[in-house]
Amino acid sequence: MAIKVDRVKEYEALLEVYEKEGLDTSLFGDRIAAIIISGDRIIGLNNVPGVQIKGEEIENGVKADVEISDNVELPFPIHLCTGYLRSEGYQRVIFNIKVGRNSKVKFTSHCIFPYARDFTHEALTIIKADENSQVSYEDEHIHGEGVRMISKTEVELGKNARYTGKFSLTKHRARELKLEMVARLGERAVLELESKVKAVKDDSVEVKEVAYLEGAHSRANLKSTVIAFDEARANVVNEAYGLGDYAKGHIECHEIVKGNADVQTVPLLRVKNDKAELTHEASIGRINEAQLMQLMAKGLTEEEAAELIIKGLLGG
Repeated sequence: MAIKVDRVKEYEALLEVYEKEGLDTSLFGDRIAAIIISGDRIIGLNNVPGVQIKGEEIENGVKADVEISDNVELPFPIHLCTGYLRSEGYQRVIFNIKVGRNSKVKFTSHCIFPYARDFTHEALTIIKADENSQVSYEDEHIHGEGVRMISKTEVELGKNARYTGKFSLTKHRARELKLEMVARLGERAVLELESKVKAVKDDSVEVKEVAYLEGAHSRANLKSTVIAFDEARANVVNEAYGLGDYAKGHIECHEIVKGNADVQTVPLLRVKNDKAELTHEASIGRINEAQLMQLMAKGLTEEEAAELIIKGLLGG
């Protein structure tokens, strides 16, 4: 991986955070296609056959174009690391990703803001997946106490393309989060979106997932889980639009409230083609009492049992 001499210390500092958090440091190896960002600087960049990453330092951030050729299948994920190691400031990141025909790739994205006290991160990710491609994108966050995050992802799927997107912010404070994911599906395209967020104290969370099932026989599954404690506020909106012949979409949102948290969930289904089919299930409530009692009967305290159930819901 190419690293400029004057940026080695920032690179090493990010590696140290990865080790502390138990993340996979092999993602920084030369076998991995990667771009490593710290603030408004590119501190590492590596390409592999079939993947071309071009980065540009812009005002307050970085813009990167990622292009995957046709017929590429990578044994390792493409690593997108966005870091900010100061306590205050603003960062803007733009990723423009194009995946060629018949290619199969996985992206591992980490946003690393461990010391943030008064920091705003704004991100736009545009993903275009061509015919018969398969794309997986996992987005995990490490936040300090004071992060305001505005993130939008736009996905366009060609014929028979498949996209799986996972967003996770469960181990650190959300503080102020605005997350939006919008996808347009071509013929027989498949979309799976999953977001998991834990909000505590006075955190404010807004999650919006939207699927436009434009192609015939396209399919989408949108799933969100938000756990809200204390005085946290959360608003979750999931939308699916049945536009293509025999398109199928399903929305599943589950929110758990503890303390004085204020949570709202809005599933919106709209069919403009009588051959399309959309379904949803949504729930807001306390931790399942039956599960709680079963765990307490095995010797756990109520707090320990509740924490175990929440970890199970959040997958961590």
